[in-house]
Amino acid sequence: MITQKELIDWASASLVVICGGLAGHYAAEGMTAIQWAGAATAVLGSVTVAVAVRVWKPEQAKAPQRD
Repeated sequence: MITQKELIDWASASLVVICGGLAGHYAAEGMTAIQWAGAATAVLGSVTVAVAVRVWKPEQAKAPQRD
């Protein structure tokens, strides 16, 4: 069974691959400097998402202690 964590990890990795692939495809066809900057920002943003998903730990629920 695939857990939610595994699904999120694979989805964020797929986002990086798709953004990189699209940026490379359009770069091969020719892009302006503004488009290059946008593509680089998209790729760096997707890498940031992938790293954040793997680094951040889930927060534990804090319930008040009963006596």
